[in-house]
Amino acid sequence: MTSVQATLNDEILTQLRQIVGNDRVKTDSDSLQHWGKDYTKHFEPNPSVIVFPSSTEQVQAIVQLANQHHIVITPSGGRTGLSAGAVASQGEIVVSMDKMNQILDFYPADRMVRVQAGVITEQLQNYATEQGLYYPVDFASAGSSQIGGNIGTNAGGIKVIKYGMTRNWVLGLTVVTGKGDILHLNKGMIKNATGYALQHLFIGGEGTLGLITEAEIKLDRQPKDLQVMVLGVPNFEAVMPILHAFQNQIDLTAFEFFDAVAMQKVLDHGHVQRPFATDCPLYVLLEFEAPYEPIMDNAIALFEHCMEQGWVLDGVLSQSLEQVQNLWRLREDISESIVPYIPYKNDISVLITHVPAFIADIEKIVADNYPDFEICWFGHIGDGNLHLNILKPADLSKDDFFAKCQIVNKYVFDTVKQYNGSISAEHGVGMTKKPYLDYTRTPTEIEYMKALKAVFDPNGIMNKGKLFD
Repeated sequence: MTSVQATLNDEILTQLRQIVGNDRVKTDSDSLQHWGKDYTKHFEPNPSVIVFPSSTEQVQAIVQLANQHHIVITPSGGRTGLSAGAVASQGEIVVSMDKMNQILDFYPADRMVRVQAGVITEQLQNYATEQGLYYPVDFASAGSSQIGGNIGTNAGGIKVIKYGMTRNWVLGLTVVTGKGDILHLNKGMIKNATGYALQHLFIGGEGTLGLITEAEIKLDRQPKDLQVMVLGVPNFEAVMPILHAFQNQIDLTAFEFFDAVAMQKVLDHGHVQRPFATDCPLYVLLEFEAPYEPIMDNAIALFEHCMEQGWVLDGVLSQSLEQVQNLWRLREDISESIVPYIPYKNDISVLITHVPAFIADIEKIVADNYPDFEICWFGHIGDGNLHLNILKPADLSKDDFFAKCQIVNKYVFDTVKQYNGSISAEHGVGMTKKPYLDYTRTPTEIEYMKALKAVFDPNGIMNKGKLFD
């Protein structure tokens, strides 16, 4: 195949402008850098052009043109990804969904909304609230991430323990396949027993089968009187008993954890205060609905029980909506606060049953191999998802730091495999986790995945180099 850079000539640029308009095609270096990357620091962006379609038909025309000239396409949403799934490093056409940002239809009886792929997560959340409803998929990047990207990576976030992943909320998709066909998948129906549910192949498919242009999204009732507790915990062994104690009696909407390093990085930003005086090795944040006084009484009794058992050293219960928001910032501001340290991120998961033993094994690997590195733990421990972040020392170059982290990856992922876990719980595979896919997927599974890609994308132009080679 001819190199992508060589084939993107003036004639092709002219055709792209004819499809989307002159002002919707960018080739200046600032634009190429901005739209050619995501949150990862591992790969340098190097796209050839950025295009901004505004309709499914324009996306189809771009894909057809790319097929004609064998040019690779990289989809671009909010570029908040953490696995280099949206990085264009080989002269690709970047198809940005920024202009496809309309909420198209609302179906009150179905509690469903139809949106374009470029709708911002927070935009959808706010729209749902205006309709007296709720979109529960939530995470720190909700203010900039886009629905299409969330679907492409099957985003999770902080409410999975109650509401599940993005997949649970997608009732239908409009996609342009790698062949250039437009498919309307499932069309928003709850019940549709007519063969293969093709929409689910695109959820978590990271744009390797085609481009998502529209989605039918399910909404839920609004939660009532959300309350937040932050508890100081002496060790990892105490976390699961706390989860079980509360979960047996209260319907939790979130159960998050973070360590003292994560707490300190957030406090150093100066935007929030320490929740209580006691310094603790670990912290748990739990959220629940409390529309009735007996639920609050029960929560306080459970807190006291956990204190008596030695599982909790100190804690605080929100007394106002403002305090709910401030307590959540202790957890949600972690990712932003560690960015200056160029963290090497591991996004791993196992069955909740295995979490205590799994953490003990990973802790030993970390202590043995990173004695001089600062380690930051946080994550959605209530659904078995842990974020292990190794922070780069100031005196070590980025390349040397990543090289050291990748050596130890094998030990971490060997342990993930031992527990039948996942090397990527919610961030996707992209390019950063691609070398390790076989720790979670068998060779036979990967061959089936490649066969599916060949059906939808026979010329291999869709997000080439992501997920697998």
